[in-house]
Amino acid sequence: MKRRQLIELTNMCLIYSDDRILVQEKLGTGYEGGLLFPGGHVEPGESLRDSVIREMKEETGLDISEPQPCGFKDWIQEDGTRYIVLLYKTNKFSGELKSSEEGKVFWLDRKDIDKVNLIWNMRELLEIFETDHYSEFFFEYKEGTYEPGKLLG
Repeated sequence: MKRRQLIELTNMCLIYSDDRILVQEKLGTGYEGGLLFPGGHVEPGESLRDSVIREMKEETGLDISEPQPCGFKDWIQEDGTRYIVLLYKTNKFSGELKSSEEGKVFWLDRKDIDKVNLIWNMRELLEIFETDHYSEFFFEYKEGTYEPGKLLG
């Protein structure tokens, strides 16, 4: 049995401060007005921790510290590659917030979360970011389609 598989590694980070969370209106997604949490790819030779610090600087302008791993989102792509999104959170940051070519970033009051268009299962990921009930959000690919994602504890 072959035990190795191709993997695409990415990250996503929930940056929070008191009653606010940082969101990004991602450009080029086809989901106009859709919000998600910033993130990006792990570069070859880069540590997982360093990748999320770099991506947050590139996409938000903020220098984060002490990113805490809290779970992952993953699925198997049609070509068999496993796509893994490593989930981090932190409330330790400095610098000036600025948007990038990836999309506009801004603070969202937690009380307004139910009123906004969070895309790509961000509501389920909040369960991972903010509770200890779950650690994984997994999509299965069966018979040419993706099954609804499942939160796993």
